[in-house]
Amino acid sequence: MISLKTPILPLRIILALVGIVIVVLGFDVAFGGIRTLGWLGPTDFIEVVNSSDFRVQDSHFRFLGGVWIGIGFVFIAGAFALQQLRLVLIVLCGLVFIGGLARFTGPSFATLFNLSVLPSLLAELFVFPLLGYWIARSGKDHP
Repeated sequence: MISLKTPILPLRIILALVGIVIVVLGFDVAFGGIRTLGWLGPTDFIEVVNSSDFRVQDSHFRFLGGVWIGIGFVFIAGAFALQQLRLVLIVLCGLVFIGGLARFTGPSFATLFNLSVLPSLLAELFVFPLLGYWIARSGKDHP
């Protein structure tokens, strides 16, 4: 079996890359709202029939985008302060997993297999738990 305690540098690089991706996704929603800025696809998928209610929901989406930005910055910080943020990073990996599970509450199960969703779902359900396990097994003896 391969020991996940060494080397620590690949883990730090992956944490930084994951953090950068999460920050970019967060900016797309925080500054674009429900429609997003369009960095990941088209923005013409919604028609507003009640502008007041839309603005309220859009504000909620922007908040969630800001939270995602913050989570991304924690992953980036974890690349530099792994020992200090180990538990926080493990918890965040677990939260992303729970978010992936939440996708199953949607009205259309077929949507999960859409190529616009499936890669994210697979990362949430498999990559993040493995990353959390790697973080946990990385050992506290590395600075």
